[in-house]
Amino acid sequence: MANERLEQFSSRWALLISMVGVAVGTGNIWRFPRIAAKYGGGAFLIPWLVFLFLWSIPIIIIEIAMGKGTRKGTVGAFGKLIGSGFTWMGAFVGFVSTAIMFYYSVVTGWCLRYLTGALSGELEGLVFESSEAFWNDFINGYQPVLFHFLSLAIGTMILYRGVVRGIERANRLFVPSLVVLLVILFLRAVTLPGAMKGIEIFFTVRWEMLLDYHVWLDALSQNAWSTGAGWGLILTYSVYMKNREDAVLNSGITAFANHSISLVSGVMIFSTVYALVPARAAQVISEPGPLNTGLAFIWIPQLFSQLPGSYFFSILFFLALFFASMSSLISMIELAVRVLNDAGVARNRAIFSVGAVGFIMGIPSAMNSAFFLNQDWVWGIGLIVSGAIFAFAVLWFGVSQFREHYINAEGTDVRIGKWYDAIVKYLIPVEVTALIGWWFWVAIQADPNGWWNPLRIESVGTCLFQWGVVVSLFVGFNWWIARTTLEDQ
Repeated sequence: MANERLEQFSSRWALLISMVGVAVGTGNIWRFPRIAAKYGGGAFLIPWLVFLFLWSIPIIIIEIAMGKGTRKGTVGAFGKLIGSGFTWMGAFVGFVSTAIMFYYSVVTGWCLRYLTGALSGELEGLVFESSEAFWNDFINGYQPVLFHFLSLAIGTMILYRGVVRGIERANRLFVPSLVVLLVILFLRAVTLPGAMKGIEIFFTVRWEMLLDYHVWLDALSQNAWSTGAGWGLILTYSVYMKNREDAVLNSGITAFANHSISLVSGVMIFSTVYALVPARAAQVISEPGPLNTGLAFIWIPQLFSQLPGSYFFSILFFLALFFASMSSLISMIELAVRVLNDAGVARNRAIFSVGAVGFIMGIPSAMNSAFFLNQDWVWGIGLIVSGAIFAFAVLWFGVSQFREHYINAEGTDVRIGKWYDAIVKYLIPVEVTALIGWWFWVAIQADPNGWWNPLRIESVGTCLFQWGVVVSLFVGFNWWIARTTLEDQ
């Protein structure tokens, strides 16, 4: 029940690789190179690194401190920190990541299907037409539902074994293996004839691009979506950290590890593409493709088919992609499980309930690409709102007090100074306003006559409608949520 003894990660290493597993996902491998290519590579890297310090690390610090300090999931953490009247905020944060889990398990299923395709040799010898046909045959049949189910089944069985024997052991396999696989692919890519052209483009800065606000907003967006900051996932894992663990040090290591893996992936992709298809390289890297996955599922299989040892390298790539996706998926499942556990639901019952509901709720995304894109749009933007809610909680509690009592708690190795207060008070609210305003403006420009329509796939109206329904439900039942979650405090 809610008073069950909490397991703890066995060591800092176990905690860190699990947090890195939260941050590192498919977006590091296929979205980061595409967005970097959009701005010529180097010009994107500068603001991307700037917002590592001005968005990702500050919010991750908040999450770790809240999780460690309250020993509650997202709902209980907000209630304990700023009062029972705000538990609905924690519920919204938790729901955003859970809603993402519903379709992210579908993406994990895609990775699993392509891994089986690589193992069976189905991906060997593909050219553009056959690679596209392979994707279309897969996505338009029953297989996405099957592999969506298998991914959730794997995730729930990992969690069933507990924090140490489940989450910790799984991430001890997934994260180090992911790093090794990417390093092998990296070394092969940079030694291809012509690879240096891709590396040169990736790191060359076109300084005039830094005057384009789109570069900065896309860099901030990548930080919001890639590092796990504001998702509530790192907060959830922090519930299981030891008392002497450090919020500042662990957040810095987690964020830097995430960005390092993105850089390795970026160099690998740029090197491979410019070496094998130099005439079409810019198009291959930057073109989104079907469901924004063209690079990973259309181009990479046919590019690897041109390499000696294509069978081996295809397996490595899709195994890395699957490990990256699965390490993030299990943290999303655990977030929902922790919330239910805090509300008095026995852990094993919560695990299988989340798995079953996740499978049912993910079926529409598995079967309908328009529904998938709509959910990705609504809850992807919702993550920015989640980041704002974390900042609001700290502002309401008092930034200086939060810093002293939660971040710089007794036993902390690295203490943080007053400069942190200014970031939370002023910069994060400005960043949130800029991001949401920009993405909504993009939606309005793309559909000036239907931006208000809640039935459009990527409209302002569909975001406001779905967020409004969820917030209304949580506010309306806030008294019940608070009572069930906080009754034992």
